[in-house]
Order: sequence, then C-alpha cells, then structure tokens
Amino acid sequence: MAGTAVLGRLTWQVAGVTAVRPETPSVRTIELVVPGWAGHQAGQHLDIRLTADDGYVAERSYSIASAPGEPVALTVERLEDGEVSPYLTEELRVGDEIEIRGPIGGYFVWDGADAATPVLLVAGGSGVVPFRSMLRHRARIGSTAPVRLLYSARSLPDVIYQAELERPGGGAEVIYTLTRQQPEGWAGHSGRVDAALLGAVAWPAERLPLAYVCGPTAFVEIVSAALVSLGYPAERVKTERYGGAGAG
Repeated sequence: MAGTAVLGRLTWQVAGVTAVRPETPSVRTIELVVPGWAGHQAGQHLDIRLTADDGYVAERSYSIASAPGEPVALTVERLEDGEVSPYLTEELRVGDEIEIRGPIGGYFVWDGADAATPVLLVAGGSGVVPFRSMLRHRARIGSTAPVRLLYSARSLPDVIYQAELERPGGGAEVIYTLTRQQPEGWAGHSGRVDAALLGAVAWPAERLPLAYVCGPTAFVEIVSAALVSLGYPAERVKTERYGGAGAG
C-alpha cells in the first residue's frame, strides 16, 4: 500500500473538492477526487497543505473518513484558533482544489481479514473519523468480526455521523458517553471514559480483542492505560492522537 511508504517519498498532488456537507455545527465532511489515487487502508490519514497569497504555508494531518474503494473523504472539526480547519470548514467549496499528500500510516489500520477477533474502537470527539472508515470497510467486505464502538462526546448534537452510526443493520454495537450535557431522560452513560466505564463495556481481555483508541492526547493516554490495566496486552492497543501545537 502507498501508505506504508516513507513520508519523504510521498509527493504533494492536487485534489478537487466534489462535495461538502455538515455533520455538526462545527464539523464538515469533504469529498475529494484525487487523480491516480492508488487506494488507502481503513485507518490511514492524509496531509493537507494550504499556501496563502503571501507564501505562508500551513500543513495539517487528517484521518481519512471513507472506506477503501470509496471516494476519498475527510471529516474536519473547526478549531477556533486553527490555521487550516477554519478554511476547510467555512470557506472551501465544491470545485475548489487543495494540495494533499498520502495516504500515510500503516500502524493504525484494520483490514477486516480476521473475523474471529473482537475489535474495540474508543473515540473521543472527532477521533471517531478513522473509525467511520473501519466501520464502512467492515460493511463493504461483509466482515462478521464483532465490533464495539465506545464514543465519548460532549453532547448528542456533537456526535459526528450520528444517523449513520445508528442506522439499523449496521452490525456494530455503538455505545455513547456524554461528558457535558445529556438530554432529558438520558439512560446512557455520562462522564469521561475511565477504567470503570471500560470495565463495563469493553470486550473481556480473555477474548484477546484488538483495540483502537483515537482522540485528544490526554484522552488516548487515559484510555490506553486503563485498557492495559484491564488485561489488554499493550501491543494490542493501537493509538492515534491529535492536539498540541500542530492542531488545527
């Protein structure tokens, strides 16, 4: 796969924007047409480069939201102090072109080949994006691998892909925990993901599940440590994090 190439060997290319749609008030999904696209794996990401009129260049990485075989899609959350996300979520239009590089990454991927191994996906906020790629890939190939998604969001309106995740017949179990605001009569989980919540909803370690954790750095560190404390071997807890000086 192209995503396993050394980053320095990847070249920048121009992609055209074919669709833009809102997911939440601060999140948009952008579909791209990429000439000569060689394909990607579920869980990989892209780099985007924007160049201002004065020559200033900003680069950011974004997870690919689409499954292998689908048009390339990115889902971007607007960060108020960001350099790239405000443009992608507010100004980018169908017909525009942007520079991309990728696909990148061979560690945080899921090919769906092992139908016997349970898969645990733990997402914090927009960390759900690569999991959409994995869930769509699972559906496209007809995998019967047991998949459980634990999704931590501030509130229900902040849940990205809510309609898609809750679509009947999706085959994967989706569990929410809402950290800031719960609707009246909410019977689901509340509060941040911790060892107690993971102990209640994660696959038992005895089943030798494979875990993927994606979200802000602090979230990923807490969740991955908690999974190891529950008996998950560290090498079976794959992590991807965002945030810090390069975010946005």
